[in-house]
Parts: sequence; structure tokens; C-alpha cells
Amino acid sequence: MSSQNIEVAVAELDMITDVFNRIVSSCHSKCINPRYSEADLNKGESVCVDRCVAKFFEVNKKVGERMQSMGGAGAGGAGGGGSPFGM
Repeated sequence: MSSQNIEVAVAELDMITDVFNRIVSSCHSKCINPRYSEADLNKGESVCVDRCVAKFFEVNKKVGERMQSMGGAGAGGAGGGGSPFGM
């Protein structure tokens, strides 16, 4: 692997890690009661997290498609796929 490939891979990993952390933070604050009463997610929390993550990805997809239609996709990551984080 060339150093350029490694840099691209590291940048993509950083971007995916950032997306994951934003999803966790956003969906946790929306779906999980700060006063934990059980060790596991209850059904309502689980459904909420499921929907939250699905909405996050759907919005991200739409934003990526919009950016691509505006010609901004060239400034995005190397992953392609019409999404800011290569999915």
C-alpha cells in the first residue's frame, strides 16, 4: 500500500468513526432515559434507536444525493456512493 492509500483509508476511518459517534450521541439522547432502570434496552428504547438510526442514514443519503446533484460530490470523501461517508 502506498502512503497516499493509507492516508485515504485513515481519513475514511476517521469520517466513519465521527458518523458513528454522532449517531450514538444523537440517538442515545433521544431514546434512552438518563435514569437507567434496566441493564438492557426495553422494547420502546430499542424501537426508538432503530428508527433514529434509520432516519439518520436516510437523511444522510438525501443530503449526499442533493450534494451530488449540485456538483458538490467531488469535494466529498473517496468512498463515493452519493453519501458524505461513502455508503
